Amino acid sequence: MKQKIIHTVLLLFVVAIAFIGCSKAETAGEKEAGTLVYWSMWEATEPQGQVIQEAISQFTADTGIAVDAQFKGRTGIREGLQPALDAGSNIDLFDEDIDRVNATWKAYLLDLEDFAKNANYEATANAGLIAACRKAGEGKLKSIPYQPNIFAVFYNKAIFDQAGVTAVPKTWEELDAACQKIKNAGFVPITNDDAYITCLFGYHMSRINGYEKTEAIVKGNQWDDPSVAETAKAYADFAKKGYFSPNIGANVWPAGQNQELAMGTAAMYLNGSWLPNEVISMTGDDFEWGCFSYPAVANGHDGVEASNFGAQVFAINKNSKNAEAAFKLITYITKGRFDKELSARSLGIPADSTNTDWPKQLKNVRPVMESLKTRYPWAAGAEANPDMTPIIKENMMKLCAGTITAEQFTANLKAASK
Repeated sequence: MKQKIIHTVLLLFVVAIAFIGCSKAETAGEKEAGTLVYWSMWEATEPQGQVIQEAISQFTADTGIAVDAQFKGRTGIREGLQPALDAGSNIDLFDEDIDRVNATWKAYLLDLEDFAKNANYEATANAGLIAACRKAGEGKLKSIPYQPNIFAVFYNKAIFDQAGVTAVPKTWEELDAACQKIKNAGFVPITNDDAYITCLFGYHMSRINGYEKTEAIVKGNQWDDPSVAETAKAYADFAKKGYFSPNIGANVWPAGQNQELAMGTAAMYLNGSWLPNEVISMTGDDFEWGCFSYPAVANGHDGVEASNFGAQVFAINKNSKNAEAAFKLITYITKGRFDKELSARSLGIPADSTNTDWPKQLKNVRPVMESLKTRYPWAAGAEANPDMTPIIKENMMKLCAGTITAEQFTANLKAASK
């Protein structure tokens, strides 16, 4: 009898241990399943990465939801996200620029319309950027913008003042006159490099044609179109007048911005609103930035109201089992305190419309961004044909350096496309 009692007690003990073990395993499993996995385009050491880590810590403290944040950097996410998604990896949300997210990874995007509506998200969002996200998402809101940006001509106001340039150029003729004054004052009017020089071609072409026709010309290798010759002649003329950096034919990014613009030897550089942050360690806080939209050309289709503007965006994997929590995290990062921190510490444009203070380095960017009505794609269509992008880049560098003529530029594009 005693042995039977002992046996029964032992059996109950084993069952109890097993039950406790199962309960712990289930709890751990539930916790693991509830952890958000976020692939970030930022490095953990960048200002954006640091602020996002702080936002995640606060989010977890407030909600109890753990976040596995993997800071991949630009190369890591551009090369690694697609195969990871294709393999069915557990990734709840990710970020990159508006066009890349909505085009490259569109097959994996969750429709966010209901989440945004239920959260009244658009009440304090940038309406223009939300509209851009819907357009990029083929009519549906599949991404949420943050870190807005604009592509325009950034310049050193001190050089403009010293050269006697009292107003920003709005036409190509006004830019010509400004360049001559800057050159006469002993400065390089314009610099560029291999990373952005295709934009010079694209913006001039799109000022003449509009970006849709420019894209059609580039995609269709229609190099006999008169606008190609007109663009080449405009840049050949500026090269002949000595308006470009003597290093422009060999500049590899970030040479143009770091060694010339930031050092105060060059006046202008067609780039993005991220530029002041990229060179802050060289320019310091006292560098006064100016900004203007690429000038209009005579009898052109578009004027200074057109440019590339957009944002980095968050998207949620359509296969995520934690979509609601993922949207809450996105809201934490893109609204209120942490959007303000992102703006201040990365010298970026705030996404939350209630955050009205912009970094002082971007005070002259604000009126330009607010004046834009037409959104260009990246490089204004110049990179619509990947096979021709390196050819356009190479020949624009030669054209601006003055080592080839406008006629040779056009001939080289035609020859490369055969």
